[in-house]
Amino acid sequence: MSVRPASSTRFEVEMPVVVIGAGAAGLVAALSARAEGADVLVLERDPVPRGSTAMSAGLIPAPATRWQAKAGIVDTVELFAADILAKAQREPDPALVTHLAETIGPTLEWLADAHGLPFDVITEFLYPGHSTFRMHGLPSRSGTELIERLAAAAEAAGVEILTQARVATLHADPDGRVRGVGIVRPDGTTDAVGCGALVLACSGYGGNRALVERHIPALAGATFFGHAGNQGDALVWGEALGAATRHLSGHQGHGAIAHPHGIQITWATITQGGIQVNRDGRRFADEAVGYSEQAAAVVAQPDGIAFTIFDERIAATARGFEDFRQAERAGAVLSAATIPELADRIGAPATALAATLAAVEAARAAGVPDAFGRDVARTPPLAPPYRAVKVTGALLHTQGGLVVDTDARVLRPDGTALPNLFAAGGAACGVSGSQASGYLSGNGLLAAVGLGRVAGLAAAGLAAADPAADDAAQRSPATCTDPDAAGRAG
Repeated sequence: MSVRPASSTRFEVEMPVVVIGAGAAGLVAALSARAEGADVLVLERDPVPRGSTAMSAGLIPAPATRWQAKAGIVDTVELFAADILAKAQREPDPALVTHLAETIGPTLEWLADAHGLPFDVITEFLYPGHSTFRMHGLPSRSGTELIERLAAAAEAAGVEILTQARVATLHADPDGRVRGVGIVRPDGTTDAVGCGALVLACSGYGGNRALVERHIPALAGATFFGHAGNQGDALVWGEALGAATRHLSGHQGHGAIAHPHGIQITWATITQGGIQVNRDGRRFADEAVGYSEQAAAVVAQPDGIAFTIFDERIAATARGFEDFRQAERAGAVLSAATIPELADRIGAPATALAATLAAVEAARAAGVPDAFGRDVARTPPLAPPYRAVKVTGALLHTQGGLVVDTDARVLRPDGTALPNLFAAGGAACGVSGSQASGYLSGNGLLAAVGLGRVAGLAAAGLAAADPAADDAAQRSPATCTDPDAAGRAG
């Protein structure tokens, strides 16, 4: 991860737009630039596109969409923006929040119309912090389906995707203009690719333990449940080029990763009325505040372990998600006909667990908040047969990063833009503020897809306007591709 002078570098191939990273942010940026007529090369370090997107549920919040209208849901850009700012205590840039809220709905409809992605809106339950139903997903409710459909759409659109191509170096002029990138292949061979515009879509730094210890010490020892490639490349490059950074402590955690199975358990298990207890059979937080901030609360429990407890009614809703179905197949979801049996199955004291559940039900019956301030009266009581999953807390991805404007241009501390550098997804500072509690469900893919869209459009426009990019596509990227080491996604 270095930045070197471009003056002495000869590029084997030139492309108008180069995108680093083939997650949702990178692929949406590439599709958007391609739709404007730009030739695009996406560089991906893995054998196939995946990124953090494939490890998510693939859900994207958006207001005022046609899917909401069909379901009779009233929502507005203003309401969505207000929800984002309220959750993050008004820390994010209001202009960026509003722009993403305006952009994301039309972007999902464009992906549906131009590329056949069959989105719909989830109406079974409301995610914490959202005023209405606005989470959109694909039929399987999985990030794997989202990334596979985006990769197929990119290939069909003529986007060049070079896999097993790790970008190690940016080549730049003294003014910060990036002239190209240096690629390293698995066999150690290297290539240099020139660019008219560069989009950093290589996510955040969640996989870099040293950076996590520096910026998010509460989760320094937590499981990282994100893509191993999240090493902070964009952050290091951006800072070397003089870019501004913001909210580097911001992140998305998750308080329910099945242990030791490593499967994310949908938070519907909580929002529909479930609770979490520790090994002593006692609750330790208001679980309904949000799954992101619950991660640190779970990690702070003995051995970093908790148990999510719910019932068959809730399990029936959770089965709408592929991850939960996978957890059931893996044996991570325990069943019990009675509370004593449930205590035995999770290894907690039966008396303590019974008292915990009784206290919740007493608050529910009285119509008052429980001891942690949770309004349990909003959901039905738990009933046998009971279900439980042993979980730990985890860091999913970081939310701080390079400061960008509403065109996803990377900015310097004085507010001026670097000449041809863009950032999207985890590479950019998102809209979650500086704390885990600022994360509104879906903010990660909101920034990936929304900023990916505007970055791709702006990068294509910049490359087209740059005389140096006019002849950028004279040679095919195949001239720098070893067919045995790299391939196109499909």
